[in-house]
Amino acid sequence: MIAEEKPDRVVWKLQPSAAYMIDLQWFAAEDEGRTFEPTDTTIRRAREEGRVAKSQELIGALVLLFPALMIFFMAPFMIKTCVEMLRFFFSRSTELDPVEDAAIIGIFFHYFVRLAMPVLAAAIAAALLSNLIQVGFLFTTKPLVPDFTRILPRFGQYFKRTLFSIDAIFNFIKSIFKMGIIGGVAFFIIYSNWERLARLQTVELWNAVGLVASLAARMMIISALLLLLLSIPDYLFQRYRYRQNLKMSRQAFMEELKSYEGDPEVQAQIMRRYRAMLSNTMIRNVHDADVVITNPTHFAVALEYHAERMDYPMISAKGEDDQALLIRRIARDNGVPVVEEPPLARALYAGAEVGDTVPNRYISLVAKVYLMVQGINEKRRRADNAGINREEMNNG
Repeated sequence: MIAEEKPDRVVWKLQPSAAYMIDLQWFAAEDEGRTFEPTDTTIRRAREEGRVAKSQELIGALVLLFPALMIFFMAPFMIKTCVEMLRFFFSRSTELDPVEDAAIIGIFFHYFVRLAMPVLAAAIAAALLSNLIQVGFLFTTKPLVPDFTRILPRFGQYFKRTLFSIDAIFNFIKSIFKMGIIGGVAFFIIYSNWERLARLQTVELWNAVGLVASLAARMMIISALLLLLLSIPDYLFQRYRYRQNLKMSRQAFMEELKSYEGDPEVQAQIMRRYRAMLSNTMIRNVHDADVVITNPTHFAVALEYHAERMDYPMISAKGEDDQALLIRRIARDNGVPVVEEPPLARALYAGAEVGDTVPNRYISLVAKVYLMVQGINEKRRRADNAGINREEMNNG
């Protein structure tokens, strides 16, 4: 409490103690500064370290469901085994000495295995199956390696993670739903059978045991099925948080690119050289082409045909946008006919690569283009011949 003086009076104000103040940064995003999606290398490294996206709710639901179903279907066998075990030990209670007769221990474990092994096997199978469904086959010992940096706890990060984070809020809501599911199932099953439960003291022992056991099995199975439904949104949330936690900062992203994919500047330089080589090759191919089919602005495809070594015309060059403009310019500079056929240009650009022959379904259309090219070349020859004749007449 502090005092603030006014001209005519003194006003007392309460000041919150620093011990009860909460840093608002605790509520800040955990991936602040990490805006790049994780690369395949980062995901693979995290998987090798045992960090994977999986829902513990799915594992718990299946581990509850499989043993419950096993108990439900094997109840007659288990009851029969229990009766046999009790009859054996009670009938020989005065004959066997637990201290001197070591066979008693073996007999006990024999009955114990017969009763517990099916349930235990079902639980193990459920645990393995639930992990295989979510993660696939993964065996690593890295999570078992001791980390001595965690000996001294970091209370700020601990409370931030367990109390003031998205995961903490989601887990709290999930716990409320789980309690509601289990409590609701227990209430409705008991409420719907309360008259039978109230008359248990009037029925035989085995009937009472059977009723209670059947109600308990129904509670377990129904609760497990509902928890299995709850595990679906939990699994989706865990996958989302897994991707968020693996996000990378710009610096980490660039360092990983340099380590595993090469320096971006070197890659850009290689790409520039590749484009230059491609342009030189394209210039030669377009210079020798028979015709260039255009979109007319977005696509350009150059065709070349040699009857002695080709069955169909071959695509010698193709390009889109800027490359298409370059192909058209090279063709006009070298006297290669340019024909505007937009549908055919798009189809050839998408349906074949450089060096491939024209697909059969476009042969008829390409043949019409070559007829047009013959007409264009014939007009050029006539014009050239007319020009030569005029020049000879002028010289004569």
